Amino acid sequence: MTNNVSKIVRRALLVAGLAAGVSGVALAHHSYSAFDMVGTKTFTGTVTKFEWSNPHSWIWIDVKNEQGAVENWGIEGMSPNYLARRGWSRTTLKAGDQITITIHPLRGNEKGGSFLSATKSTGEALVQGGAITEP
Repeated sequence: MTNNVSKIVRRALLVAGLAAGVSGVALAHHSYSAFDMVGTKTFTGTVTKFEWSNPHSWIWIDVKNEQGAVENWGIEGMSPNYLARRGWSRTTLKAGDQITITIHPLRGNEKGGSFLSATKSTGEALVQGGAITEP
């Protein structure tokens, strides 16, 4: 009897340990600590590349800084699967598109952020958490 209890306890500890290890990996992947999740930044620029890739999509956009020099910003978005279920496709943004974009900026004045929303020059609104809306 004691041997069976010991086996059950060992299995329970093993399962608990595995669950804790897996949940730590999942939480680490979804950390937003690099971004200022309280602040937002909105700017207008030209899309240079839209990467429809896993695990996250990326929007690369040229933006003029206060001195007039062009800076290329990298904006992280959700996965293609997540975005496709909300109306996006690999051609939603194309190089040359003019957009006004709102992000949670990277901490430390780096040129990047986490996508919140954008509006194309046509008036089409792009949001990460919902559907694309026509002007």
